[in-house]
Amino acid sequence: MFRLSKDIDSAFQGVGTKGGLEVWCIHNNQLISIPKSSFGRFHSGNAYLLLSTALRKIGSPQYDIHYWLGHDATEVDSVLASDKALELDAALGCCTVQYREVQGQETEKFLSYFKPCIIPVEGKYSPQNGLAEETYPVTLLMCKGDHAVRVKEVPFLRSSLNHDDVFVLDTASKVFLFAGCNSSTQEKAKALEVVEYIKDNKHAGRCQVATIEDGKFLGDADAGEFWTFFGGYAPIPKCSSSTNQEQTPTTCAKLLWIDTRGNLHPTETSSLNKDMLEKDKCYMLDCDSEVFVWMGRNTSLTERKTSISSSEEFLRKEGRSTSTSLVLLTEGLENARFRSFFDEWPQTAESSLYNEGREKVAAMFKRKGYDVEEFSDEEDEPLYTNCRDAVKVWRVDGGDVSLLSIHDQAKLFSGDCYIVQYKYTYNERNEYLLYVWIGCESMEEDRADAISNASAIVSSTKGESVMCHIHQGNEPARFYSMFQSLVVFKGGLSKRYKTTFLVENANECESKASLFRVQGTSSRSMQAIQVDLAATSLNSSYCYILKNEASVFTWIGKLTSESDHDVLDRMLYFLDPSRQPMTTREGSEPDTFWDLLGGKTEYPKEKETRKQVEEPRLFTCSCISDVLKAKEVYNFVQDDLTTEDVLLLDCQTEVYVWIGLNSNIKSKQQALTLGLKFLELDILEEGLLTVRSPVYVVTEGHEPPFFTRFFDWVPEKANMHGNSFERKLASLKGKDPVTKRSSGSPWRSDSKENASRGSRSRSNGSERGVSSCSSEKFPSYSQGRESNSDSTPLVKKLFSESLSVDTNNGSTSSNSDISKENPLGGIKVDLSLESLAYSYEQLRVDSPEPVTDIDATRREAYLTEKEFEERFEMTKPKFYALPKWKQNNLKMSLRLF
Repeated sequence: MFRLSKDIDSAFQGVGTKGGLEVWCIHNNQLISIPKSSFGRFHSGNAYLLLSTALRKIGSPQYDIHYWLGHDATEVDSVLASDKALELDAALGCCTVQYREVQGQETEKFLSYFKPCIIPVEGKYSPQNGLAEETYPVTLLMCKGDHAVRVKEVPFLRSSLNHDDVFVLDTASKVFLFAGCNSSTQEKAKALEVVEYIKDNKHAGRCQVATIEDGKFLGDADAGEFWTFFGGYAPIPKCSSSTNQEQTPTTCAKLLWIDTRGNLHPTETSSLNKDMLEKDKCYMLDCDSEVFVWMGRNTSLTERKTSISSSEEFLRKEGRSTSTSLVLLTEGLENARFRSFFDEWPQTAESSLYNEGREKVAAMFKRKGYDVEEFSDEEDEPLYTNCRDAVKVWRVDGGDVSLLSIHDQAKLFSGDCYIVQYKYTYNERNEYLLYVWIGCESMEEDRADAISNASAIVSSTKGESVMCHIHQGNEPARFYSMFQSLVVFKGGLSKRYKTTFLVENANECESKASLFRVQGTSSRSMQAIQVDLAATSLNSSYCYILKNEASVFTWIGKLTSESDHDVLDRMLYFLDPSRQPMTTREGSEPDTFWDLLGGKTEYPKEKETRKQVEEPRLFTCSCISDVLKAKEVYNFVQDDLTTEDVLLLDCQTEVYVWIGLNSNIKSKQQALTLGLKFLELDILEEGLLTVRSPVYVVTEGHEPPFFTRFFDWVPEKANMHGNSFERKLASLKGKDPVTKRSSGSPWRSDSKENASRGSRSRSNGSERGVSSCSSEKFPSYSQGRESNSDSTPLVKKLFSESLSVDTNNGSTSSNSDISKENPLGGIKVDLSLESLAYSYEQLRVDSPEPVTDIDATRREAYLTEKEFEERFEMTKPKFYALPKWKQNNLKMSLRLF
């Protein structure tokens, strides 16, 4: 929430209301707003302030503030920048994380906003000449980094070159890349992105590009030309000139309390816990290579400014390196790194505001007489439907693996492990998805055998299958949708299970009294899971089937919906089609019902709410001496999936291990081990992942659509040959394989779209594949539906997929058709409803004179173009290109939803 007081700069009026970047420069002791065209252009004689706003699905936006200090910036400007950062934080409600950025030592998070790099400009910024062209000098730049690249101008001398780094020589007519013989392939590839950036932005694309290999001179005209700029060729000294050594993570941290005068007081304790941090105080956590300033919620703006000044003065007096990280945290916004220094940090319960808000909106419309359904979770829509001839299921029994019949493959046992293979068509070729399903009561030996046998099956497809390790109870929706109807029984059929539990026949559960929890989204995906035969297994959010040899009960929880009841009826017919059930609703159960459950006891009666998933996070992974090292890649794009690396995509409810073809990981089993280690480590310490979360293993070039949806995916990039440097070089020299791009993704926030010069990680469901052998398909975002209706229906069912009707042929199509791309590069939008234009006041949901006979889920479509742009501050094509959840948020803010 925005708060403006006399202590806060008026330049911050209205900031943080839109996703993306906002940048200011300190000029003559004032804040000057920097235009978007100049983002990434920082003058070394100035200090800058940057705000990154990410609009989230749940709750308030996420804010990050960075203040950047040029190496020639005055002390007055530097202090003013840190003060303004705190004022901006106060203006936004004290809910930001703040970072100090020093020129040449910027954090990777800061660098990720400006793809591919920032190149600081010497001198001071001036509003008059800030955008003017400068005299073109010859410059030598040193590039470091394999994902976020740091670019530093070094003296234009031969002695600046070394064997460990990559250099870019920028001349008036040609840009040279010099690669030290010890530099990595990834670093050379990132440096090529810098070359491309310089070519496009400083030469308007009109210059030549040349690459020079360290130690190769004879017969290379470009190398000869390169060395003439340095007065001729001469050997480079073997010693490295690299000054930035990788710092060893600090394990010892010192906590100091900062009083109102700025004095530091050490705490006399060797161990840290959260209770030591008081709400009305500020603290400094000194971790040598990084320093955190923690500010209690009840501290004033003056106290916070004092604490920041004291911390910076402490670093100067201690003679700390400029590379020392300084991060400012407000109580309640502590990051994982800060929390890791404390012995115990209680996890906060996830806010249920999102679910509460959906219920309130639904209740409001019900009061107005509409038939309301719950919001659908777009991202959870199953990607595949039933296709029995494409599904194979094997049960693992020691060294034996038995292929199940079509009838038996819909019946799993919790004491066993299974391998499920799904064959589907994507991008006009056959792909395979292989699940290793681990029953919750299965034996450890069977689990190991299941993984081993699955790896063998993967090898039979030349390693191209996507492999997934899942535990019972944590299955993703796409797993269930392969079966359409699935029953999971207690017990097991494997020899090890029977020996351990002295069970002779696991099928006995079908004749004895048994209780099944029924779940599912529709007739295309429904399950019956056998649970303990006790009243404590009941839950008001579900329906249940209770049966024995004599009778069958169906139990309907108070919090279930009509669709849940439909799934219950279908699942009962699937389980036992011959008997008529006795239906009982929660609260009206007969005594015989409780007798079968062993008596009436308490059970959960509150509505179950699923955790809402925010955008995923990408990590580079390596395992050295059995120790997993993970490093986050901020604001990731497809190009960050470098073929030499192994990367892990953390989606909070599941993780993907992506294997580059040129990485040192050569088996899916080895990659799966990395993924399982990541789950144990819980790097983000947010408690969203557990050791039972699904782990997918994906090979470069065979990425499934449910992985590529997190990126602005270009299939041709994933199918290129050579290492990452060779691929970038081929693209730069005119052999660009890119022929198409996908649309935006609901997973990437606005800050990622607006902050970067390059394309951001976006895609939508239009790439979701459905097997061509399926006779019954889910409608994809770009797939139409057919209807026999001869006239336009009156649509009053809200929060479900609305339909627009072509009255010429009577066919209906999904609203999602509006997000199709057209040849002009824009969005093809169905504007036929505009011929029935109404005013905004008429279309509001709380209008005293509401419009009738309209599609109530698309009220905005009845606005004229002019009024639409006034209200939404964007055109209709841009609005419909947004993810569905973001469209709904905007419509709700305008009372149109």
